[in-house]
This record gives sequence, C-alpha cells and structure tokens, in this order.
Amino acid sequence: MSVTEKSPDAFRTIGEAAEELEVPAHVLRFWESKFPQVSPLKRAGGRRFYRPADLALLRGIKRLLYEDGFTIKGARKFIADNGVAALLDPVAPGVPREPVAVDAADREALALPTRPPLAPGDPERKIADVLRELEAARARLKSVLEPR
Repeated sequence: MSVTEKSPDAFRTIGEAAEELEVPAHVLRFWESKFPQVSPLKRAGGRRFYRPADLALLRGIKRLLYEDGFTIKGARKFIADNGVAALLDPVAPGVPREPVAVDAADREALALPTRPPLAPGDPERKIADVLRELEAARARLKSVLEPR
C-alpha cells in the first residue's frame, strides 16, 4: 500500500515517511539523532512508525535545513528559542502556529507583513499558551531526568 492510499491520520513506516518528505530514510534516522523532538514510535526490532505530528515536525526541520539554509546547529537553536510550534506548517489544518519573534529592522529588511496579536480569548492563543507550558514542562522534566 503506498502512502497516497493511507489515511492522513495513519502511521507511516520510515520508508513511507521518507517517500512523503522526499528525503532518503537515512536522513530521517540522522535527524532523529540530532533533534530530540523527533521521536517516532518504535516497535519490536526497532521498526519506526511516524505519527502525523512527527511528519509535521520533520517537514518543518526539512524547511529549516533545505529552504531556509539553517545548519543543524542553527536549526537546533531555532527550535530551542522558538519552540516546536514555530516549525509547524502554517497551512496544515488544525495545526496552531505562533509567529516567530522578529524585530522591526528584520521585518523591514525581510518585508514581512505584520500579524495582529492574538486576542486573550482567541482559541488559537489558548492553544499556543498551552503548548508553551507543555514545552516548558517537558524541558524541566528532561533536565531532571538526564544525567549531568
């Protein structure tokens, strides 16, 4: 069964994910070693299964590396500074995305349009706030569990 025949919510094998992202499978394994946010499910024998959220994250990483010209180190710093939400595809249905902080000089140089701030009661704002809290909690938990 090819990727096009699967439901959008179905898990993908590494081969299917690589085909969908148009990168070799070894690149996905390499990214998994460099980006701790990439954590596909692993079944017996180490077989990887990528969830739709994993694919959205991988698309963002690919965009940073291949389109935006980031190095691995730069992409890792971008994720650390801006969170995973900044990587997600803005046109993907149901995926909230926060604007990346850009100062006035950068905005002018890049000719980026201004986005009005999210209102406090806006559902997208609430989701973004919860996501930030979860990422902060994950970072705290990771710092406690990892040996120094």
